[in-house]
Amino acid sequence: MLLEVCVDTMEGAWAAVRGGAGRIELCSALSEGGLTPSAGLMRAAAQLPVPVYAMIRPRAGLFHFSETEKEIMASDIKLAKDLGLAGVVLGAQRGDRTLDRELLARLSDRASGMGRTLHRVIDVVPDPFAALETAIDLGFERVLTSGGQATAEAGQAVIREMATAAIGRISVMPGAGVTPENVTKIIQRAAVHEIHASCSVQVSENDAVADFSPCGGLRQTSELRVRELVTSLSAI
Repeated sequence: MLLEVCVDTMEGAWAAVRGGAGRIELCSALSEGGLTPSAGLMRAAAQLPVPVYAMIRPRAGLFHFSETEKEIMASDIKLAKDLGLAGVVLGAQRGDRTLDRELLARLSDRASGMGRTLHRVIDVVPDPFAALETAIDLGFERVLTSGGQATAEAGQAVIREMATAAIGRISVMPGAGVTPENVTKIIQRAAVHEIHASCSVQVSENDAVADFSPCGGLRQTSELRVRELVTSLSAI
């Protein structure tokens, strides 16, 4: 069972690696759900000893992008590829909230030779099973999903259905609110072989204030939490 950890700093990336993560999802601004990492962060992360997938999301908010934003996404994919990252994490919707197949195909072409993950846009489409088939048709390696709910624990029944429908065609990777304490419950009876988590903890109030966080919301990747989650997965 492979653990992918999402991070937005190099300190977090190394904490994840030391804790036993098998893959890194590299982002900036995890507080916003994850945005495209900077060129410098991608360059540094390319030296990590595990595969690194870069989030390709130019801004927070809905996944319906302008033509300018689409060009930015294509350029960011090229940069990630040129820097030697293993893959990219993509997602886009049309005005009717269905997956933007045309844009995803265009971005996939730009990412030729790289791995591709469809992110949790699949949790906000009208029909996640139709979106799953689109991801399969476009050659994605995996979809990251919480089963259409705020957390993977709440969406575990749908995750199991998606995993069953996807067997042998694409990987369904549960994510959102995954902890060492609930991971067994989330993946029980589900045909999954990888899972996604932040393994983050709240930092001190002083650090949060220094980061101009008005509600003390600053979090950071915990090597201990990564290690605990790896241990829990090993026991399944």
